[in-house]
Amino acid sequence: MTKPSATVSAVPVPLPRRLTAAAALTALEGLALAGPGVADLYTAFFGGGDFRQAATGGVTLLVLAALPLVAALGLLLRRRWSRGPALVTQLMSLPVAWMLWTAGGSMRIAAAALALAAVAVAALVVNHKATEALGIGPAEQAR
Repeated sequence: MTKPSATVSAVPVPLPRRLTAAAALTALEGLALAGPGVADLYTAFFGGGDFRQAATGGVTLLVLAALPLVAALGLLLRRRWSRGPALVTQLMSLPVAWMLWTAGGSMRIAAAALALAAVAVAALVVNHKATEALGIGPAEQAR
C-alpha cells in the first residue's frame, strides 16, 4: 500500500521592494566601479600609456566592483550572507564620499549621490522586512 504524497503548495513570497531597491543601488555602485576599471584595462592594452599603472588600476577597480555586484545578486536571491557584504560596501563608500566632498567643485555632486546611496542601502538592508526576507530576524529567532 502506498502512502499518500504530501504535496505542499509553495506560494512564492514576492521580494520586498526595500530589498529590490537595496540590490539595485548596490549593483549601481558596483557598475560605477567596474566602468572605470574596464576603461583602465582598455587604456593599458590599447591606449599607449603606462601599462602597469593602468592595468593595476583596472584590475583593482574590477576586484572592488565584485563585492557590491555579488552582494546585489545575493540580495535578489535572498541569501542571508548578502547583507554583510552590502553593508560593508556602504561603509566603504562613506569615506570615499567624504574625499570627493573635500575635493570640491563638481565632485560634490558625486559625493552627495554616493553618500545618499550608501545611507539609503544601509537603511534598506537593516529594515525588518528586508531582514525577514533574508531569513534574519524575529521569525528566524522563533524557530
